[in-house]
Amino acid sequence: MDMQNRVVIGSSGTTAEDVVAVARGLARVELSDEALAALTAARRIVDDLAAAPDPVYGVSTGFGALAVRHIPAGLRVQLQRNIVRSHAAGMGPRVEREVVRALMFLRLKTLASGRTGVRPEVARAMADLLNARITPVVHEYGSLGCSGDLAPLSHCALALMGEGEAEGPDGRVRPVAELLAEHGLAPVELREKEGLALLNGTDGMLGMLVMACDDLARLLTCADITAALTLEALLGTERVLAPELHAVRPHPGQAASAANMLKILAGSELTGHHQDDAPRVQDAYSVRCAPQVAGAGRDTLAHARTVAERELAAAVDNPVVLPEAGRVESNGNFHGAPVAYVLDFLAIAAADLASIAERRTDRLLDRNRSHGLPPFLAGDAGVDSGLMIAQYTQAALVSEMKRLAVPASVDSIPSSAMQEDHVSMGWSAARKLRTAVDGLTRVVAVELCAAARAVELRAAEGLTPSPAASAVVAAARGAGVRGPGEDRYLAPELAAAEAFVRTGGLVAAAEAVTGPLA
Repeated sequence: MDMQNRVVIGSSGTTAEDVVAVARGLARVELSDEALAALTAARRIVDDLAAAPDPVYGVSTGFGALAVRHIPAGLRVQLQRNIVRSHAAGMGPRVEREVVRALMFLRLKTLASGRTGVRPEVARAMADLLNARITPVVHEYGSLGCSGDLAPLSHCALALMGEGEAEGPDGRVRPVAELLAEHGLAPVELREKEGLALLNGTDGMLGMLVMACDDLARLLTCADITAALTLEALLGTERVLAPELHAVRPHPGQAASAANMLKILAGSELTGHHQDDAPRVQDAYSVRCAPQVAGAGRDTLAHARTVAERELAAAVDNPVVLPEAGRVESNGNFHGAPVAYVLDFLAIAAADLASIAERRTDRLLDRNRSHGLPPFLAGDAGVDSGLMIAQYTQAALVSEMKRLAVPASVDSIPSSAMQEDHVSMGWSAARKLRTAVDGLTRVVAVELCAAARAVELRAAEGLTPSPAASAVVAAARGAGVRGPGEDRYLAPELAAAEAFVRTGGLVAAAEAVTGPLA
């Protein structure tokens, strides 16, 4: 991507940064000359096979369990049109615009590889839709993750044909034909193999994986920051964060999280008081083991990113064009298992990170375990309930996230008259991970509210927090996360904390003092 918010697609894949730029940043998309040449060369092979007398799957046959039928030339345009219409069978609520844009961009990435056999004008039409910010209506249900995300991709292909509904740049949903006409775009008539090539891919689940990785990288750093603030507020010891201790168990994510917490705590007068009036040999696990849990999440994220990078370099289609051999071959590369597994793995890591954050929050609110903080961090306990019910909300979120951590990828429901007898359920894994990421954002936001309020209470006792903690608390208050005081309507404060976490304000406030965090 260059500085003008433009992404150029070649024939060798794309990057996670480009996916995010197109999906969330609305970057423009262009096809490179190399990609157009690859598209043209692959199309010649498909045209030659279409003219030959022998049937070729996807070119001159039916699909799935109907692949045994040879389709005469006069019916092949109708065949491609019909497969898109029949497969656009999604139901339920619309999925988010960013998901649909990621899905379309990733399908375009595979088209540009020269492995699918579509004409250059089909790829250009997909790029035109993205650049016009026309987003087809894609529904929640309809994908089994094999053969790829069929129904979601079909609704996008339908828009290329000028059919169905889409959201325009103004956010209104209207008939696609109207939107195309307004932007001077013409519908595409699909030819041999092109309908199938637009439908066969892991693009939806991969797009959601890439965006979840982007979100979780930020949330893991946020969790390190709030854990450090909680350790301070509980007058715990930072000695457990020493690099030499984490070198004994050399997990890279663990070392990174411990280093983040040490940076936040540098210069604090609150730490190291665990041997004062109420001596304790050790801090509780939720505080002492924060780097181990967040670090395991970091290492899980690193593995997920490796899988995503491989998939971003792939050309997922069936059948696939092999230009070197001049032939088209059926394959199973559309199966979503590699992506589905890491989507489920990330949901497990997110649930556990939320769980340990909730335990720290509960400890801050319990006067029997908070080492001198007022009950529920209330200004006037009894008259004021403090953050009591904020922790209830946090606990409800954690409970839901534990349910969302149940893997989708271990399920399989046969389809297509038992031709597709094992499926990945990767789309379902991706959808629940998005909900889990939202939940984790809110859980971390509640810990931030509690830890910031507790740090301020300690400061009122005459103890000086670390410079980073003070900067975070000040920035949070400026963002609408208020400190201790009398009872008040909490929902706006929690919403402000969520926005502060979600938009990167929390990390920015800490890094203004500490420098870059992992």
